[in-house]
Amino acid sequence: MSRYRGPVTKLSRRLGLMLFTNGESKTKAFNKKRYKPGEHGQKRFTKISEYNKQLQEKQKARFMYGISEKQCSNYYKSAAKSDEVTGVKFMKLLEQRLDNVVFRAGIASTRPQARQMVSHGLIIHKGKKAKTPSIQVKVGDIYEVKEKSKSSPIFDEVKKSKPRAPKWLNIDVKTLKGEVVALPEKDDIERGIDSQLITEFYSK
Repeated sequence: MSRYRGPVTKLSRRLGLMLFTNGESKTKAFNKKRYKPGEHGQKRFTKISEYNKQLQEKQKARFMYGISEKQCSNYYKSAAKSDEVTGVKFMKLLEQRLDNVVFRAGIASTRPQARQMVSHGLIIHKGKKAKTPSIQVKVGDIYEVKEKSKSSPIFDEVKKSKPRAPKWLNIDVKTLKGEVVALPEKDDIERGIDSQLITEFYSK
């Protein structure tokens, strides 16, 4: 199942990384209890096996980007065929998902919200309505909010905000339209995830 519907902060505490940008209150809750949930969560000397370390990194990526186990495995297989470092390429492929682009551009405040926008047909990709969050964007791709939806109240704050998109994306917050001007680099991927451990997990 690709969509996680359980307690957000609890899952983040279990994996040791704030996985969702779901508001200040959840972030505060995570920072207040930076240890695993449960009766033995505060034990300092719990030994974690190498396999569990690798599994945790894979789970971080899976939950953060809202993908299924099968999708995660398929992304790794695609990355392994590349000439680039497999783990880094794996993370780049996740960054190139259309729903992640909508999030990174600042059109959506969270990845789950971005996924929902795409699934509900609010996003136009290369001039056509897109309903598949996993679409891989390429350099030169134009993305924007559907014209009829641009006046929706959910985008009012976005239009007033300053662009926060990474350097590989352009976005005009007033028109809610942007372009993929480059592909993500190593420095653009999530720093809280050790991609090498994900490679070790799948290469066994």
